[in-house]
Formats: sequence, structure tokens, C-alpha cells
Amino acid sequence: MSAYFHAEDCKIDDLAALCSQTLQRDSVPIATDICQNVPIYAVQALDLEDPALLAEWAAVLHTGPGIIVLQGAFADTAPIDRASKIYRDIIAAEKAAGTANADHFAAGTNDRVWNSLQKLCLRDPDTFAAYFGNAALAAASTAWLGPAYQMTAQVNLVYPGGAAQKAHRDYHLGFQTADIAALFPAHVHDLSPVLTLQGAVAHCDMPIESGPTKLLPFSQAYRPGYVAWRLPAFRAYFEAHFIQLPLAKGDALFFNPALFHAAGPNTSRGIDRMANLLQVSSAMGRALENVDRKSMCKALFPVLRGVDATTRRHAIAACAEGYSFPTNLDSDPPIGGLAPETQAALFHRALDESMSQAEFDKALDAQAARKRS
Repeated sequence: MSAYFHAEDCKIDDLAALCSQTLQRDSVPIATDICQNVPIYAVQALDLEDPALLAEWAAVLHTGPGIIVLQGAFADTAPIDRASKIYRDIIAAEKAAGTANADHFAAGTNDRVWNSLQKLCLRDPDTFAAYFGNAALAAASTAWLGPAYQMTAQVNLVYPGGAAQKAHRDYHLGFQTADIAALFPAHVHDLSPVLTLQGAVAHCDMPIESGPTKLLPFSQAYRPGYVAWRLPAFRAYFEAHFIQLPLAKGDALFFNPALFHAAGPNTSRGIDRMANLLQVSSAMGRALENVDRKSMCKALFPVLRGVDATTRRHAIAACAEGYSFPTNLDSDPPIGGLAPETQAALFHRALDESMSQAEFDKALDAQAARKRS
């Protein structure tokens, strides 16, 4: 077994063998139905606190097809309608302010609301309580991540004519370049999917022509997938074998973040496809201590001017924040990639560019300000 994954080790036949599986009915006894290898659950008929249900969902997400659909997750869609109006108001306000955002996996006329969780809560806490007080969303999050999970959300609004996304995997390792992903040991590739859960709440009816998410069941089990998903052969396989499921307003879809997936093109004539994309994180993705790394970087900067490259690299790794997230994607967008510049990368760049202490301090302060919500 390889300790690291490399592009040359990625074999389409291995992915195809996984994706040729068929979900057996007896492996999802609580499911209402199975459609294209995806178990469908009619939420109003479920006991959302039943440990057997949560265990079934976890097994589907982990070793099964990797996807669950919760029909009627919102029996009352009034909170969705109220939230939709607020999100459209936010989009209009951000466009007027010149800060509108687009989808980072697709070109076209898509609109985004980054951190729709916080923006909804601050604008209308009553609607937030009705929306995120939803028991089905909580049950799915708990089934995969356990208690004390951390919710985040981003609205994606795709108008008729909106382009499809390219096949990809998601946060954590899915937001790194292939070269950086390959630097992480294989067991970290196995760990990344259990740190987050991907979900989407349908804010309108989504027939296939509106472009609901394209999904490749069982693909989350392909271990080198964080290195493979950008390779042309793997994207071609995805396009030849993906499935799509229509959703109704108030349905929710959850899937393993390692699943190969991509939003479809909106070929409808009049459907503005709005989904609130949920990215739920494990409570355990945190360091033991609070560390003021910005102050440490400022103090260490003059010392590292004259040291050898190896000492410099390791000292920066111990001192600076080497990860782009969490951040404020409105003010700290991923320019030129999927992740903003890290504090460690800024430190290296400052030394390479022979910045003065004052210039480096200013750059650190500006970076920290961009990250603040």
C-alpha cells in the first residue's frame, strides 16, 4: 500500500470497479426508495433520533453510494421562502456595492452568497431559527460528524443558461491543488472526508433541466481521488457515468465530500436554481491552544533573513498558519485558485521579495483584516 498518492498511480479501472456496484435494498432497510443507487428517505415518516437511522446514513455516506436524499426535509417551506428573499436582497446589495461573487468551480452567470449562515442570522434571526432549527439537517450532520458540529453555508444561484461545474471533490483536500494534495500522506486522504459533510437545501423545485448536482455514486471510496479528480480521464469517466436526481423545494441532499460531483448546467427556460450549500465541519478540526501567530511572525521575520533555506522552512512551519481556512471569502477570495494565500506563504514571499519589516507587518495586518468576519 502506497504511503502517498501520485497522479501516475491513479487508474480508471479501479474507480470503475467501485462505481459499478449496486446498492442492495437490504443494506438500507429504512430507506423509502432507491433511485439510481441513491437511497431516498421520506423525512416525515422517520424517527430522526433513531440510532439505527443515523447508523444507516453513516454507512451509506462512508462505504455505500455516498449520497442520501431527504425528501421533505422542510415540511413547511415558509422559512425557505423567507430565506430566499433575504438571499436575493443580499445578492442585489453586494452587486450594488461591487462585491458580487461568482461560483469558483464554474464560469457563467451564477451568483454566490458567501457565509450565508451568518448573513441570514444577522439580518433575520427569526428566519434563521426556523430554517436552521430543522431536525433533518441536524440529524444528517450528527450521523456523519457526531455532536458539536460547526455549520457553514453558501448560497448558489444559477440562472437559465448558467454553466455546469467541472467534476471535483470538496473541502478539505479538494480545495488544494493536486501537487499540494499529493504532499499529504495517504491516511490523511482517508481522514479528510470524515472532517466535513456536504449538503444542499433546495430553495425551488429542481427538475433535471435546471441542473441539479451531478453525482458519481461510490466514487468517494476511491482513495487517490483527491489527486485524480483533475485528470482528464477521470473527468471524462465522470461525465459518462454521473447521475442526477430531481429535487423539490424543501428537499435536502447530503453527500460525502470525497464524492465526485458537479452542479449541472441550467438549461431550463425560466428556473432560477437556488440552493443553500451546507458545509458542516467536525468539532475536532481545531488546535489545542489559541496562538497569536501574527505576532510570532512579526518577531521571527528579521531572524530568518540570514538562515539557511531548510531552517527557514521548518521555522516558518512551526510559527505561521499554513492553512487558508477558515476565512472570510467575501474579503479574502481565492485569487488564482481555490484557496487564499496562507500566512506561511506570505512569510516565504516576504523573504523572497526582501520586504522590509514595516512592509511585512503591514501585509500581515492586511491579511488578518481580510480574514476577519
